[in-house]
Amino acid sequence: QVQLVESGGGSVQAGGSLRLSCAASGLPFTTYAFGWFRQAPGKEREFVATIVWSGAGTAYANSVKGRFTISRDSPNDTMNLQMNSLKPEDTAIYYCAVDYHLYSILPQRADEYDFWGQGTQVTVSS
Repeated sequence: QVQLVESGGGSVQAGGSLRLSCAASGLPFTTYAFGWFRQAPGKEREFVATIVWSGAGTAYANSVKGRFTISRDSPNDTMNLQMNSLKPEDTAIYYCAVDYHLYSILPQRADEYDFWGQGTQVTVSS
């Protein structure tokens, strides 16, 4: 059974940093993509970043490019999101997800992902 568990959320002032982690277990496949999405109150879930299983390919939303870095630790099947220069508009619940169909190499649509974590709250105050 696939399980994704996020950690590392919290509250920080604008300009600060947070590091989110997503621990995956029960993955029955060897090729997949990890992704981070976020959802703010009253808004749709939006793509943040994605990384392929090898770590060789990444993609970012324009709103976070240059501030966020996605990475993975393959022995532990853990994905990380380093978030720097945080802004109040980054406030949201952050979800990790895994896509094993890989209809696209770096999937950026929520409906491409097969399994989701429960989410972790990130709050950035001005």
